[in-house]
Amino acid sequence: MSEITNPTARTRVVREPHRGIYDRETVYQILDEGLVCHVGFVSDGQPFVIPMNYGRSGDHLYLHGSVASRMLRRLDEGVQVCVTVTLLDGIVFARAIFNHSMNYRSAVILGKAERVEDPREKLEALRKLSEHIAPGRWKDVRSPNETELKATLVLRLPIQEFSGKARKGPPLDDEKDYSTRTWAGVLPLALKTGEPINDPHIDPARAVPDYVKNYSRKK
Repeated sequence: MSEITNPTARTRVVREPHRGIYDRETVYQILDEGLVCHVGFVSDGQPFVIPMNYGRSGDHLYLHGSVASRMLRRLDEGVQVCVTVTLLDGIVFARAIFNHSMNYRSAVILGKAERVEDPREKLEALRKLSEHIAPGRWKDVRSPNETELKATLVLRLPIQEFSGKARKGPPLDDEKDYSTRTWAGVLPLALKTGEPINDPHIDPARAVPDYVKNYSRKK
């Protein structure tokens, strides 16, 4: 049975509270299906929101990048961070423009990130990041060397203060608008892959790996 957490004043969904999600299993499903998170923080009084990839291991989210990254260095100082992930499932067309919406699933995590110092955890975090993006790829490539590891900063964000929110289903129109002839409904949206393109330097006889040919974000 999934753990239900009590939302804090910062994570409680106020607008459309019935759409709020507070159980770890559902929030983790959103995180595991997503590819890009947006990291919000304040530096010298200026808010920034930066898109980046991520990985999850248990109750922690991992972020990584260059040791020269201003954002990561700022987070490493212990500033408050807000990480969000959104999955867009459809555009909702209503009869009135005011009632148009989107079907979506989202997750928000608040807290402070910590630098990963242990070499084994750092390497495992990078593996998780790789496997989150392309499951099966890690064992098929060269692992990072010492120079690359030293040039990479990995941060760990505990998933302690969090919430999710989701909308699904048809448009919700005003009763008086249901008799209009305007088309209404949902246009589903989904991430779709194309045909893999070989690197120009690869042997043309080298087969495309199954994890590339059968790539999917559905978990």
